[in-house]
Amino acid sequence: MLRLLVNWCLSAVALLVVSRLVRGFEIDSLGTALVVALVFGLLNATLGLVLKLVTLPLTILTLGVFLLVINAVLLELASGFVRGFHIRSFSAAFWGAAIFALLQVGLRMLTAE
Repeated sequence: MLRLLVNWCLSAVALLVVSRLVRGFEIDSLGTALVVALVFGLLNATLGLVLKLVTLPLTILTLGVFLLVINAVLLELASGFVRGFHIRSFSAAFWGAAIFALLQVGLRMLTAE
């Protein structure tokens, strides 16, 4: 349970960092980032799983790069649900997803046991 909370908070911090690095990717506050992390996680666990299964051949063909497109779509979808979270263009969502994925890998490596 504690690990889940830590990952949730680290995801929120990573989203805040992305909002500072990517123009057009805007998060109003830490509280909003926590809600976005929760909504994005839920979307990724449900709709994201279905999308990843359906697009598996395309993902294999692009050597996994298409997963960034799926994550960008899920981030844009999350921005429709969460007040205070705005993505201005698909390119902002794509680059936000890419940087978010890299930050997630780095943060998980730091917190790995």
